[in-house]
Formats: sequence, structure tokens, C-alpha cells
Amino acid sequence: MLVLTQGDPASIAPEITAAVWQKLRQSGPAFVYIGDPSLLERRIPVQPIRYLADGADVFSHALPVIPLHLAAPPAMGEPDRRNAASVIESIRQAVELTLSGEASAMITNPISKDVVQGAGFRHPGHTSYLAELCQTPGDEVMLLAGPSLKVVPITVHVALRNAITQLSTDLIIRTARTVAAGLRRDFGIPHPRLAFAGLNPHAGEHGLMGDEEQNIIIPALNTLRQEGMTVSGPLPADTMFTPHARSQYDVALCMYHDQGLIPLKTLDMAEGVNVTLGLPIIRTSPDHGTAFDIAGQNKADPRSLEAAIKLAATLAENRRKHA
Repeated sequence: MLVLTQGDPASIAPEITAAVWQKLRQSGPAFVYIGDPSLLERRIPVQPIRYLADGADVFSHALPVIPLHLAAPPAMGEPDRRNAASVIESIRQAVELTLSGEASAMITNPISKDVVQGAGFRHPGHTSYLAELCQTPGDEVMLLAGPSLKVVPITVHVALRNAITQLSTDLIIRTARTVAAGLRRDFGIPHPRLAFAGLNPHAGEHGLMGDEEQNIIIPALNTLRQEGMTVSGPLPADTMFTPHARSQYDVALCMYHDQGLIPLKTLDMAEGVNVTLGLPIIRTSPDHGTAFDIAGQNKADPRSLEAAIKLAATLAENRRKHA
């Protein structure tokens, strides 16, 4: 059984959750929602449950819900910090159920970082909070997966000038090891091919446009090759995402956030999925945010959440087989 978190109650999370249950209720995979039932009960039938295992018998005719309660009635599109505790508690319970093995994987609905940080949340987003709950801080890696492309940003949610400062040979090596292990264990790719973007235009042009490739990236790739990994690069980022180039690797490791997420979202925005590697549990999420500007208007596209739920089920099965 999968678990899905509440997300921000004023966001598009309730409507995409309802839409995906309607789509999957007969064919699955089945999931249990952890959140306030009132967010959904005007859209679809819901049934509160006490134990996760009870969800399987409920899913075809109602969305099974492990109930939480909001501090304030939500107004769609208007985030409210009074409900931050419920948002955070939903994530915590989902991690607890997945760590215990009761749930095979967890999927997170979008949250507002501003809302939860106003309630004392000390993290830039889901990923580092999940690592803290799993007691594996520093091992987490964000992978974005779509039908056309998988990408990993080696530096993530930091200002671009700080990303360049953070980039190091050791960080590239540690990230690559986590990615390769995750592709083998969860994606069922026995010999993953890793492609690395350069940092500078034309991958530095042999030092003419920057020396980070020679001083930071190439030493990391040499170490990874010595460890037996199949790696290529550093590649010019302006050509490594063409159809032919993408056919030569399984994942692109990029030096900063937008270098990888712009091509991923251009190609696969509707079906992109955020996957956290390096955790003892499986976690996926839709590759979009809260979309407060269209919340409650039934305009939100549920396909990314649907893809996240389906991918979570696939990864859980792959991990079971690998074990």
C-alpha cells in the first residue's frame, strides 16, 4: 500500500488528489491519503480508516483517509500558516509508516516552503526533512524523472553564485555513487550510464571559459571511472539534451538546479516526477508546486501526481526484487 501526504490545503493538492483517485480507483495502484477528510469529501467519497492495511478494501469505492485536522478552514489559493502543523504532521506520519514497512512507498503532495517555515520548519523543502526523519542527513539526492529524461542537480536550492562555490569534486563523487546505487536498486538498471554536464559554456573549452571542469569535474569523473562506473563528460550543456545525446545515457548529472530542470520540464512537465534517492524509503512527488493561482478552479493537471504514484509503485516492486 502507498501513502500520499496532504500537501498545502489551499493549493491544488486536494483537486489533483481527487482527480487521480477517480483515475486509479479501479486499476490502481491503491493509496491511502493522510490529511483532513474535509478537503476531499465534497469532491469524491472518502472513508476514514485507522490502519493502513484497511485501505485496500476501501480504495475502489472511496479514498481511504488517515484523518488529520486543520487548524483553520482553508481558502483556496490563500496559504495560511495556521495549517502548517497539519502539513508537516502528514509528512511525518507518511515517513513513519514507510520506514516501518507498513507502506511500500510514500508520495508527497506540494507544499509551500514559506508556510511551513513560518511554523519553525528548518528545511528548504521536503528532501532534507525526509533525510532528517530517516536519520540519513547528507545522503539524499533529488532525481527528476520523466518519459524522456532523468536528471540530477548536484547543487540544488541555493543561489547560483553559492552553487558554484558549493560545487566540489567530493560532492560530485558522493552524488554519483548515490545515483548509481539508486538506479540499480530502484529503477532496475544494472549498469547505469551517467552523463555529466560541464559548468561553463562549451564545458569550459579546455579552460578558455573557466577552469572548474579541469579542477573539479574531471578529477571526480576519473575517480568514478576507476570505481568501475560508466560515465561520460563533462559535456556541453547546450547539446547534451538532444534526442541522440539522451539515448547515450540513463541520467544526466547537472552542476546546478536550472541546468537540469529546464530541459526536464520542457520535455516532460506534465509527467515529471521528483524522486528522492539515498533514503531507506521510496519517496516520489509531482514535479510542480502549489499553484495557488489556479487552486480550486479545477484547472490543475493531475498527470504529474498520477505519474508519481505509478512510479512509486514500480520503484517499490523493483526494490523488493533487488532485495
